[in-house]
Amino acid sequence: MRIFPRRVLFAAVATVSALAVAAPGASAASFYDPPSPLPAGSDGDVIRHEASTFYIDPVKLIKADANVQRIMYRSTDTHGSPIAVTGTVLTPRSAWHGAGVRPIVSYAVGTQGEGDDCAPSKALAAGFEYEGPFIAGLLTRGYGVVVTDYEGLGTPGDHTYVNRAAEAHAVLDAIRAAQRLPEAGLPDDGPVAIAGYSQGGGASAAAAELQPSYAPELKLKGAYAGAVPADLASVAANLDGHYAVGFLGFALVSMNYAYPELNIPALLNARGKQLFEQVRTECTVEAIAAHAFTRSSTLTTDGRSLTAYLGEEPYASRVAEQKIGTLKPSVPVLIVHSALDDIVPYAQDRELGRTWCGKGVKVQFSTSLVPTHVLTAVRAFPEAFAWLEARFAGLPALSNCGLF
Repeated sequence: MRIFPRRVLFAAVATVSALAVAAPGASAASFYDPPSPLPAGSDGDVIRHEASTFYIDPVKLIKADANVQRIMYRSTDTHGSPIAVTGTVLTPRSAWHGAGVRPIVSYAVGTQGEGDDCAPSKALAAGFEYEGPFIAGLLTRGYGVVVTDYEGLGTPGDHTYVNRAAEAHAVLDAIRAAQRLPEAGLPDDGPVAIAGYSQGGGASAAAAELQPSYAPELKLKGAYAGAVPADLASVAANLDGHYAVGFLGFALVSMNYAYPELNIPALLNARGKQLFEQVRTECTVEAIAAHAFTRSSTLTTDGRSLTAYLGEEPYASRVAEQKIGTLKPSVPVLIVHSALDDIVPYAQDRELGRTWCGKGVKVQFSTSLVPTHVLTAVRAFPEAFAWLEARFAGLPALSNCGLF
């Protein structure tokens, strides 16, 4: 296994500890405006592309040794309608020295925010992407990498944050787009894997579940899913009044956009409506700073908590649609989660792993005792790298089903 560069580890601690920073736009806004109507085609078709850059640090001292293309590609929203999604394809300039052709990893980023300036393709170019060190680590191992912006980050409309179907489609179609982009020089039929942590862990897990039906042609070798928000009702209850309660705001914006019939703003008082509109434009750090420790009961017209509403119809059934674990991935899965996670409850990922085990999935469930959600992401780096490398090397996947 290749050694993780010391400078990248340093950048990891410096940038991940800050979670995310609102990044200035990396290109003219017109790149993110889809043609109307969308051109005819298939999911994963590239609509447009342009050369871009990837800086690992905000001072722009460390530039990735890769060819970088910003892309817009066709995908599918929650309800099966065609949409345009943007992202970034990165191809190492060094030759691939592993077995077979160069693999591709579709990396699903964690919480970025709701505003268009939070798009990972913009943050990567500006050196503000807090998961840049992990992405750089994938590149040093010789993998092609594609990073989706998800629905609504950069492109018109609200970002469908932690929406199971929309995120899974974006992650899988990003692989198709990377394979079809001639400028990327990546194999069009080679081995692929999915990886992600936090929101990205949910997107990775959901993509692994949907791949057999949505993108069966992909030669998927495995999925790394860290700190998966598998049960949004449980996550929402934990976030209410939390320092990261802004993430709950992101989820409400997402649910209202994907399911406008819910009319979530109708539940809110004046302060709640103001917060709802505010989080629609905020990135992660902004939302944490502006809304930390807010109780949702102070935002509703009747003083009930928003989490109480989520347990009632018509909201409960829509939240249930986001549950991860109802389908069976066809590939091995690595789940890493800290028992001391302060944002995503640990118990739900243990349940997810056990559920998949019961369906016959080869699950490697790794429990960390590193405190906090953020620090566990860094702790998981070497384990995730080693696991992905074993999948691409064709080694048997280990499973600890029955032991967690």
